[in-house]
Amino acid sequence: MNKQLKTVPEFLNEAEEQAFWENHDSTDYLDWTKAQRIVLPNLKPTTKTISLRLPQHLLDSIKAAANSRDVPYQSLIKIWLQEKLHSQ
Repeated sequence: MNKQLKTVPEFLNEAEEQAFWENHDSTDYLDWTKAQRIVLPNLKPTTKTISLRLPQHLLDSIKAAANSRDVPYQSLIKIWLQEKLHSQ
């Protein structure tokens, strides 16, 4: 199927472009079958909330360690988990 594609207009700013795409179908302007996947390494990774049960004394120790390093305790837990994974 060789669909005649429309030309994407020039936009004065991002707001104008956003308004345009809110009301137009991109398949009229782009051939998505030729699209390529890319990796954007500098984007903030998505996070998933989990529930983790810890003994109170362990959580207290983690919080004390985080306080002495002046970091949030949840951030310290993530750092330690990442370090452990990379040391394997």
